Amino acid sequence: MRSLPLPLALAARLSPVVVLACAGWALSSSPAAPEDTAAQGDTGQRTQSEPGDAPATPTATKAYAAAPAPCGSVPVATVTSLVPGAKTAGKEIPSTDTKIRRTCSWNALKGFDYRWLDVSFEIMDTEDAAAKSYKARVGEKSGGGVVPGLGDEAYSVVNLTTEDKQQTREGVVFARASNAIVIVTYNGSDFESKKAPDTSTINTGAIKAAKDAMAALRGSGTG
Repeated sequence: MRSLPLPLALAARLSPVVVLACAGWALSSSPAAPEDTAAQGDTGQRTQSEPGDAPATPTATKAYAAAPAPCGSVPVATVTSLVPGAKTAGKEIPSTDTKIRRTCSWNALKGFDYRWLDVSFEIMDTEDAAAKSYKARVGEKSGGGVVPGLGDEAYSVVNLTTEDKQQTREGVVFARASNAIVIVTYNGSDFESKKAPDTSTINTGAIKAAKDAMAALRGSGTG
């Protein structure tokens, strides 16, 4: 069977694709119990304040100080399942500050089936900053759905695009845990039929990778 060259749009793809609405979710996770976010009081005895002492200022908590190694965040079994034929080690994308953002990519063309997977970690200064960033990202990707049981909050959306009669279906998952955000992008095309994988396949695959990445993030946490 002869191989076909990648479309220029896919071969050049490194920036995120604009994600539009596409219904049909395959979410099988059960909702996670809400985490206790109540602030803990001071322990031990406090000495009486002297006149002129400045009042105590609460310190913002920061569960994650740096992004984990992204290429090790997804197990080999997940990579081989989602991106058949890809080098399981992945390729880390250069970053100006690896403590703030790290991304790993896997892609492969096996026969006529093409798959691409990106996993990114972004670390914010505070949980509030991460929550605002998460809300803004989700607001730009209408038509998706909440993913229960993934981090503190998570959202998934799938998009179908067609270029030169070739379909590509892409799923994106945003998941937040404390001051960190996990972003997974997963897409695929069939260059023989010109069709794309169905919505359930892409959505389920993206969520699977996001769960693996979230587990890696939790394991790297300092808080």
